[in-house]
Amino acid sequence: MNDFIISAIASGGYLGIFILMALENIFPPMPSEIIMGYGGVLVAREQMAFAPLLMIGTLGTVAGNYFWYWLGRRWGEEHLRSFIEKRGRWLTFEWEEFEKARHMFRRNGDWIVFLLRFSPFLRTIISLPAGLARMKLWRFLLFTFLGSLIWNGALILGGSALSGLIDQYDVYASWAVGGFIVLGIAWYVYRVVTWKPATKKS
Repeated sequence: MNDFIISAIASGGYLGIFILMALENIFPPMPSEIIMGYGGVLVAREQMAFAPLLMIGTLGTVAGNYFWYWLGRRWGEEHLRSFIEKRGRWLTFEWEEFEKARHMFRRNGDWIVFLLRFSPFLRTIISLPAGLARMKLWRFLLFTFLGSLIWNGALILGGSALSGLIDQYDVYASWAVGGFIVLGIAWYVYRVVTWKPATKKS
């Protein structure tokens, strides 16, 4: 499992990293922790370099977040709600989550875009209310970039530090990663099955 994922990421190269990180923030095929973490393993094996991996992965993150910012800025609340009600099931994205992110944005201001990059929750969703509130584009891009740069750097360094253990305990690491992926798929299926549009909720 580990060798397969590492080989797949290595085969895609830096362009593959950019695409995966962008998609991870739109429709997650694989969490960033795995993408950047295994990127760190490739850095330790000298198959990738730290600086370009960090920069390209971060630009991919910014691109994915910009999609949601653009959507919020382009559409008003009515269109946004309609979109979430139609596509939310497959994005596992509910209107209540948007309202929670919007409340957090209003309460904390622009800096919340930076701070939420370190949270597994709401770190992408916050881009919607930022766009809807017409946060200045340069501030959105800067805060998203800086927060993502720090987070991705930590993931790469963590993957590099654990590279030896992953090689030494390959079987156990494969089971752990496999279990993580299975849990992620199961969670996604659960969200799809139990999702309801906001208009149908009491």
